[in-house]
This record gives sequence, structure tokens and C-alpha cells, in this order.
Amino acid sequence: MSTARTSRASSVWVAQASRLCDPAAGRIAVVGATGAVGREVLAILADRGVGAERVIALASDRSEGTEIAYGERTARVAALRPESFAGAGIAIFGASADIAREFAPHALRAGALVVDNSSAFRMDPAVPLVVPEVNGELLEEHRRDACATHTGGRIIANPNCSTIILLTALEPLRRAFGIERVHVATYQAVSGAGLAAMDELREQAGTVLAGGAATPKVFREPCAFNVFSHDSAVDESDGLNVEERKIIEEAAKIWGEHVPITPTCVRVPVLRAHSQAITLTLRDAASVEEVRGALRGAPGVRVIDDRAANEFPTPLKAAGGDEVLVGRVRHDPATEVDASGRSRGVCLWVCGDQLRKGAALNAVQIAERVFTIV
Repeated sequence: MSTARTSRASSVWVAQASRLCDPAAGRIAVVGATGAVGREVLAILADRGVGAERVIALASDRSEGTEIAYGERTARVAALRPESFAGAGIAIFGASADIAREFAPHALRAGALVVDNSSAFRMDPAVPLVVPEVNGELLEEHRRDACATHTGGRIIANPNCSTIILLTALEPLRRAFGIERVHVATYQAVSGAGLAAMDELREQAGTVLAGGAATPKVFREPCAFNVFSHDSAVDESDGLNVEERKIIEEAAKIWGEHVPITPTCVRVPVLRAHSQAITLTLRDAASVEEVRGALRGAPGVRVIDDRAANEFPTPLKAAGGDEVLVGRVRHDPATEVDASGRSRGVCLWVCGDQLRKGAALNAVQIAERVFTIV
């Protein structure tokens, strides 16, 4: 069965299963509630209509008792403890990998579905790595289990933000035409390094504009008015940094096949929303309009591609939104265009909010595919 047919069949199965079984989530624990991702998770849950009384906001000891925004209300932050997950059906982790490794087992023992945003479990063969628009069918087994046991008791990993944005944009093309190779350069906002990095960019911008010199604290390099290689460790053996390797390895696991990917990841002085310049080699040649057609209407994707008005995706347009924006759709000028106007080489420009679709929203979408949260 083709990938597209499999996806349609999966969607039908989920719809049927939803009518037969509607497992309720109970309370929802948010670990790292005071961080950039945690705050975004809370905002999304509030937008979804989840009552504040159902949310367990968890953070470090120093944040205990803090009142944090939750829609038009507030939620009181509790200190993270092994017993914090009592009564929780879902635990969304937006903290470090070390915190996830330490506390996810406690959430599992309490019967919660764990959705983890860190790198702790992503490459564990026993843990699904999920972008719902790409391989959401993997969550069907978890929903069946939730129906049978009325508990979560599983870990599902959220991919890296750059991987989520990249694969959300490419999946419609993979299904329609197949993809043989990907070159991607990422232009990553400082939000990927958390609230402290966002504060540092604001502070440095003010300092430099006032005639001073920027002093880096979060990053190795000044982030204001500067572009630098992604601030993750570089492997001496092949020159890839950790961020680039994540894209390669995570894409292979999510797609279930090895598509050669050549990534280059850099930081740019943008508060939030990552951008990506992508060049693809398709398996089957396509016209520009056929590529646009495959992208239009695809879940999680919005096409902004107006050549006449020179209007295309930008980080500002993507910031705060749930969709991955795709534009600058064109043939790769280094590849041949046949007489029918089709080519296997395609270029795209993509922008997506790292904190929402790249992290918090994807996690909530995973939870929604397993449990009914409202």
C-alpha cells in the first residue's frame, strides 16, 4: 500500500476508534512550567479549554509557589517531586534530558502518558518519535491501550524543533513525489536556547544600539546583530554539530527510511521562529504548481508564495502561529526542467515557530491523539 493510502487508512482508523473509545486524560502535569516551552504548553492547554484546576504546573524548588499565567487565570507552580504525578493522565515534559530521565519513570508508575520534549528518549528503539502530521499512526496502539486500561503508562518522544519544522513541510512532498535527498540550512532563533537566551538578545541589542559591546553569557558568541554556527558540540570526526546530527538521525527514525540529509545549522538574532532554506531531490519530477498543490491543504502547513507581491514566509509571520509556513517554491536551477515543466530539483523557504509547532504544540497534539483532553 502506498504511503498516502496508508496515511488515509490510518486517519479513518483513528476517526473510527474515537467513536468507539474516548479515553479521558484526567489531570495534565507540565514539567518545566516556568520555562519557554512549559509556558507555551500552558498557553495551548488554556486555549484548548483545559481548566486550570486540571493542570499540575511543576518546576524547580526556586519556582515553588509562583503564580504563572494560564489563559485569563493563573496556575500555582509546585516543586517537582517523585510523587507530583498522582492523578495525572498525561505528563508533558519541557525540561532538560536529565530531568526527564529522572522523573519520567515516576510519571509512568503513576499511570501517566509521558510526552517528552528533551533528547532523553528520542533514539530509544522502544520509544516512538512522533510528528502527528507525519507518523501519527504510531499513536494508534497507545490509544487502544488507553481505552483498555484507562491509563497512559508509555513514553512518546517529541523530536527536535528543527526536525519537526522540516518534516512537517516535507511530508506532503514525500507522499506525493518521494524524496531522494535533502539539503537544508537552518536559521535558528535564540528561543531554542530558552528564556535566558531571549532575554540576552534583548539586552545585547539595547547595549549595542547604545554604543556598548555585547557580552555573551548564554552563547559563546554575541547573539545581537550576529550569525554564528549552532552552539552545540562539534564532532571532530565528521564536523557535524549535535543539532545537525539530530536532524539526520531523527528524520530517519520518523520516516522509517534513510533519506540522505545534509544540514547546516546556525543561530540568527531572531527572538522566536526558525527558518530553513531547503533544496530537495524528488524521486518523481514535479512542476512548481504541482509542488504548491501538494503543500496546500496539507495538515500543519500554510503556503505563502506570492512572487508578484514578493510575499513569502518570515519568522515574524510564523511567530505565535501553529502552522509551518512554506514559500519561495521553485525549481533548483542546477537541475534539468523537462518539456512538461517538471523537475526533480525543488527549493523551498520554510519558517515555523520553534516554541509552538517545534515543541509545545507538537507535544499537545501527541497527547490529543491518545487521550481526549477536553
